[in-house]
Amino acid sequence: MLTAVPPGLRGHLTRWLLEVSPGVYIGHASARVREHMWARVVELLSDGRAIMAYSTRNEQRLAFEVHGHDWTPVDFDGVTLMRRREINDLMPTPSFGDAVARSAQSSRRQPEPSVQERRQARMKFRRKKPPTDSSSS
Repeated sequence: MLTAVPPGLRGHLTRWLLEVSPGVYIGHASARVREHMWARVVELLSDGRAIMAYSTRNEQRLAFEVHGHDWTPVDFDGVTLMRRREINDLMPTPSFGDAVARSAQSSRRQPEPSVQERRQARMKFRRKKPPTDSSSS
């Protein structure tokens, strides 16, 4: 799977694989061809991202190659899991004062509009009747 890659790389992969959806390629290639394709993907990949999943002889019967992603494959007791960057790395942790301020703001909500106010709001969007021509009489 490719995301945000140059068009030349997408065309290069169609030599060996079928593009079933934009950026999604499937096919059967030998290990040698797969390694050469992955090397070419990494070489031509500028700011994009790529993931390659392929079948292999292990407990899960598959393996991953990842380039340019926050997700990385990690071996955990013989099982490959995908680990992503921790939430703390992505955004700062809010302080206690921020949480108290947010709860105070949410408690000062405006009252619900009355039935009459809601009816008036809907009246704004009703179709207007076409003008009648009363000057012809």
